[in-house]
Amino acid sequence: MEGWRPPARRRVQKKTTPKPTSSFSLVSDAGCSIIGKKRKQSGGGDADSLSLCSLDINEPGAKRRKAASLAGFFPIKTAAPLKRLSQTLQRSVQFRTRQALPSAPSPSDPKPPRPNWSPGDGSVASVGVSAAAGKRRDSKLWSETFDVHAVATQTLSPEDIKRQEAIFELSQGEQDLVEDLKLAKKAYHDPMLKLAIMTEQELQQIFGTLDSLIPLHEDLVNRLCRARNPDGSTEHVGQILTDWLPCLSSYTAYCGNQVRAKALLDRKQRDLRVGDFLQRCRQSPFSRKLGLWNFLDIPRSRLVKYPLLFREILKHTPESHRDRPHLDRAMLMIQNVVADINKCTGESECQFYKDRLLYASEMGHSDALIQRSRTLSCHGELKNHRGLKLHVFLFQDVLVITQSVSLHEQPARYQLCRRPIPIRQLDLEDLSDGQMRVGGSIRGAFGNIERTKNFFRVWYRVPDGPPQSHCFQASDAFNKQQWLNCIRQAKEAAEACGEEDTGC
Repeated sequence: MEGWRPPARRRVQKKTTPKPTSSFSLVSDAGCSIIGKKRKQSGGGDADSLSLCSLDINEPGAKRRKAASLAGFFPIKTAAPLKRLSQTLQRSVQFRTRQALPSAPSPSDPKPPRPNWSPGDGSVASVGVSAAAGKRRDSKLWSETFDVHAVATQTLSPEDIKRQEAIFELSQGEQDLVEDLKLAKKAYHDPMLKLAIMTEQELQQIFGTLDSLIPLHEDLVNRLCRARNPDGSTEHVGQILTDWLPCLSSYTAYCGNQVRAKALLDRKQRDLRVGDFLQRCRQSPFSRKLGLWNFLDIPRSRLVKYPLLFREILKHTPESHRDRPHLDRAMLMIQNVVADINKCTGESECQFYKDRLLYASEMGHSDALIQRSRTLSCHGELKNHRGLKLHVFLFQDVLVITQSVSLHEQPARYQLCRRPIPIRQLDLEDLSDGQMRVGGSIRGAFGNIERTKNFFRVWYRVPDGPPQSHCFQASDAFNKQQWLNCIRQAKEAAEACGEEDTGC
């Protein structure tokens, strides 16, 4: 009887089967719920298990239950990190086996994201958001499709291989573009129209002439496929491109509509039904984590990529090649096409913002310099020395200082708070960080050095009066430098126009 200790036995049993203090759930690909337990924070233990438990631990509540119901609708793929790691290792092995066939750099690789600044230079490269922010497709090299046995007697030099890779990149990019355009119509436009999430007129404004671009690019895909030899190589593409490039005139209407389409889409996303539908689409696998605007902006990004793609093909085409004269002509044609679309897009963007300016009663209903401007060099949010947020526009002939005004569900309007400043009467001064100079004297720094960074000042001469000035603070050093560059360029253009005395 002395060796029997019931309480001690119960304590041992309690240690071996502890009750979970909290739980979390992850939804697998099959829709099953994986239950985990909260671990104590100790020096030992399985590090991998600890990191897994830290992925999704939340206190139970109404918000968590709501998120779980959405997760049931769009299953979360918990194996994605491991899958990406496996794909990376696989590609690394494949790359080692392909060292005998070096590949050319891909012109379609995404550039680093641009800072949050609206250049407004009217170019198609400045409108919208790059689609590279989402998950990219798995790319394929031409050497992976080349049938070596079909041309056993043919010898390919490294330069020939690079040329074929560049041509294949052009063809593959066209196929991807056609798929994305069809997806935008099938997964976004048609369901929203059928479910009455947006009206037909609103969808027409947002999608513009997207439908007309699909057969255009399908035609180029078919031409490139027919030009491909049985072994996968392509000898001539120059004539194909010169015959096809005039079709790009359809982009003028599409790119010119983008600034209005983006404004309407941003406003409609505040609607609960629209926002919920677009969010569900973005979380689904088909979207590659891209939003609707990313798909609508893909044609524009493709357009500005054509000169790079053509230049890469031209770079690896010998002077003696029969395709060389046609490629030279295609390069000139695409540069002219992009320049023309840039001009039309810039005028459309400029008019869009001119229509949204609100004039004070003493300023009248318009300003001659604003109405005469055909381009918008840049625009964006700046602060004055008091910290007041302003929206500043640098038009072709005038600098306009406004404040953004929101009127319920209407598009944003911009109230002029100062008289427009003619570019020819404007002088620019770069202010050093930590100091505010007014009228030639040093007023001193603010208490917080961060508040005095990235300032610049514009002076302008008033007839029969002392010079006036405005101090502006940019969001960062890059933003400030862009404003300085744009204002200087506008000054140079205005002075050159005045010297020519052409009535500009």
